[in-house]
Amino acid sequence: MIEPERLIQTFCDLVRIDSPSGEEEAIAVALSAKLTDLGFTIIRDHHGNLLASEEGVDPLLLSAHMDTVEPGRGVIPVVENDQIRSDGTTILGGDCKAGIAAILEALESIKSDKISRIPVQLIFTRGEEIGLMGARNLDFSLVKAKEAFVFDGNGPVSRITTASPTYIGFEVKVKGRAAHAGVEPEKGLSAIRIASEIILQLPQGRLDEESTLNVGTISGGSVRNAVPEHASFTGEFRSRNTETLDLLRLQVLEVIEAARQKYAESVIEQELTVEFEMYSLPSDDVMVIRATRVMNSLGLQPETEPSGGGTDANVFNLHGIRCAVVGMSTREMHTTREHVLIPDLVDTARFCEALLLE
Repeated sequence: MIEPERLIQTFCDLVRIDSPSGEEEAIAVALSAKLTDLGFTIIRDHHGNLLASEEGVDPLLLSAHMDTVEPGRGVIPVVENDQIRSDGTTILGGDCKAGIAAILEALESIKSDKISRIPVQLIFTRGEEIGLMGARNLDFSLVKAKEAFVFDGNGPVSRITTASPTYIGFEVKVKGRAAHAGVEPEKGLSAIRIASEIILQLPQGRLDEESTLNVGTISGGSVRNAVPEHASFTGEFRSRNTETLDLLRLQVLEVIEAARQKYAESVIEQELTVEFEMYSLPSDDVMVIRATRVMNSLGLQPETEPSGGGTDANVFNLHGIRCAVVGMSTREMHTTREHVLIPDLVDTARFCEALLLE
């Protein structure tokens, strides 16, 4: 039986372990010890992803990521009424530790009740928040499962993600010409001005129901009394529509080329990289049907909807592993307002347990 107090304690213990992207070793060690006690064999692949396996044919894969975004160091979880939040100075880390806690609680519950279950394989990845780096570098020769659930969705577990976009990141570097800003500014060519003009020509925000574009970082210059010689900025665009992706790529390149023509003495370089690719699950997909069936058995009302975000499921589906994403009870992810509703967290663990008892 799912024990809410044990689940809450496990979750709070997990969020107290600092694990910003690239620094997941401490939580990987803690999870390895926990899963070894539960009878799993632990393997760390060359990238540091954690794979936990056991005997059995055709295991179900359960997955979540170990890393969190910043500010995520020194998290102090506050349990208040039916909610868990941070003290307001950091994120909570429910993304994705609520998913990890729910998986662990389901396994603990079944073991305590001494009930037989289906075989499972667990994968906890690194670097999901910085472009699905763990999944993209996962040693798939170690993966035995053909079907999977990723616990990494926003909101309640009853929310099933059925589509996710292709994500293209871009970086633009501009080299102008330095000059003293007070003595002879006319001899300079401002890299920051050129970068700013490019950014202003790009569409930004929500472009349509399936597509967004965002410029996320900008840097440049060295001192305030010099015309800046260097500037750079990074951004992304994503869409669930292939034609829109092609048009956005073309638009970004055309804006950059126009700047090159206008500022012929500058040097402008760009790099566009596909970070992950889209997927779409039909209503009769085997994983959607499986999730819906289990949710109905628990009295939960399943909802299917597309997402503008990416998860490790984008990579798993690309590698032929049938995969769906479910909610993990976290809300307002990536902000200091992030919180977890305890009833939803319990439902996530109940759903995971029911999956394993089917």
